[in-house]
Amino acid sequence: MEKLANSIDAFNTGVAKLVRWLALFMVLVQFSIVVGRYAFGLNSIAVQESVLYMHATLFMLGAGYTLLVDKHVRVDVFYAKANPQTQRRIDIFGHLFLLLPSMTALLYWSWPSVRNSWKILEGPLSVGGIEAVFLMKSLIPAFCILVMLQSVSLLIRLILQRPA
Repeated sequence: MEKLANSIDAFNTGVAKLVRWLALFMVLVQFSIVVGRYAFGLNSIAVQESVLYMHATLFMLGAGYTLLVDKHVRVDVFYAKANPQTQRRIDIFGHLFLLLPSMTALLYWSWPSVRNSWKILEGPLSVGGIEAVFLMKSLIPAFCILVMLQSVSLLIRLILQRPA
């Protein structure tokens, strides 16, 4: 089981190492947009939309890694003051009854929209934009799967932990 958890961790780490470069590219493209518009009077809706696509990709595909390194948003009402055993129980409960079911529901309810988008190869958000909304919508199930995989990895580790 630990090998499975290690494989999932390595996969999400690899995805994160790949998509992290989008942060730099977003800054460079946005800077180019501003310079192009104000210094040269140039404008491109597709280039502007590319920032949106990069931003969506970075956050959606980086979510599993964020969960892995424990940098996700946590409602910290009881958790911070709890002892390690109680924190472990809260984490197990959260994964089993909150995170995994919500990701399953999001995957289930978003799939028809993603499927239909691919069926018609849904076009740009704006006239002159990137003709690949179907790719952006595909980030939703990818997000769900990456987060669910990471949740399973963390659950494996929580279950394998010896109670104190």
